[in-house]
Amino acid sequence: MTPETLWTQPLYREVVFTIMAFLLALGTLLFFLRKRPHFAAGWASIKSWFFIAPFLFIVLALPSPWPLVFLVVVGIFSAKTFFQMVGMYHRNWFVWTTYTFMIALGYLAFHQETRLYNIMPMLFLAAISLIPLLRNSATHMIQYMALALMAFIFWGWSLLHMGHLLMLEQGAFIVIYLYMLSEFSENVSLGASRLFGRIKPFSNITSRVTIEGVLASVVLTVTLAWGMRHMLPDRSEQFWIAAGLSAALFGRLGDLTLSVIRRDLGIKNTGVFIIGRGDILSRVDKLMFVGPIYYYVYLFLQQTRISF
Repeated sequence: MTPETLWTQPLYREVVFTIMAFLLALGTLLFFLRKRPHFAAGWASIKSWFFIAPFLFIVLALPSPWPLVFLVVVGIFSAKTFFQMVGMYHRNWFVWTTYTFMIALGYLAFHQETRLYNIMPMLFLAAISLIPLLRNSATHMIQYMALALMAFIFWGWSLLHMGHLLMLEQGAFIVIYLYMLSEFSENVSLGASRLFGRIKPFSNITSRVTIEGVLASVVLTVTLAWGMRHMLPDRSEQFWIAAGLSAALFGRLGDLTLSVIRRDLGIKNTGVFIIGRGDILSRVDKLMFVGPIYYYVYLFLQQTRISF
C-alpha cells in the first residue's frame, strides 16, 4: 500500500475516526477532572493531541515521499532543539553538517539503501573530524564533535528508522501503530507511577519512572497492541507482541536517556512545542530506540516466516 492511496482505504478511515472519537471521549472526561492533580497532565496531553493528531493523519496520507520528508524535518527540528539545549547552536559547521547528513539519511531511506544508511554514522564521524582541521582550531572540539555525533545518532540515524518502516508495505499503518503504542505506554507509565508507584530505580535522574508504572505499562500496552493488531500487515502474535514490548520497554529507555541529558544540563524543557506538552524532544524521545529496534525485529520475523 502506498501513502497516496491511504484516504481511499477503509482501514485508514476507520483508524482516523476511531482515534479521534477516542480522543474526544477521553478529552470530555478529563475536562471535568482537569483540576485534580493526578489528571492535569492527562488533560494537557489530550489538548495537544486535538491539534497534532489531525495534522499527522493528513501528512501521512500525502503522496510519497512527503511523509518521509516530514519525518526528516521533525528530525532536523529535534536536532536544532538539542543543539540549543546544549549550547552549541551557534557552531554552524557542526550544525549544518548534521542537517546535511540527516537529509542524506532521508534520501537513503526513501531508496531503501540499507547498507549505506547503516554506515552513515561512521561517515558522519569522519566528516565532523575534518571540521577542527579546516578551522585550524582544537578548542572545545572534542565536546562539539561528541554532541554533534549524539544529535545525529539520536535524532537522525535512529529516529529515521521510522522512515524505513514507512517505506514497507502498509508502512504508514505501522508508523501510526508504533507511535500510538509509544504514546499510550508513556501516559500509562506516568499515570500508574503517580497513582501507586513506589519503587523508583532512577530516582537521581527522574521520579516519573517507577517499577510499578513500567509493569502496568507493559501489560496494558501489549493488550492495546493486540486490540489494534489489524493495523499490521501481518497480524501474527509475534508481530504485535514485539510491537507492544518495544513501545513499552524501549520507549521508556528513550525517555530516560533524554532525562539524563536534561538532568546533567539542569534544565527541563527548551520551550513549548504543542499546548501543554513541552518541547519536541519530549514527543519523539520514545522513538529513538523503538524505531530501529522494531524495524529490525520486524524484518527478522518476516524472514523467519518466509524460511519456514
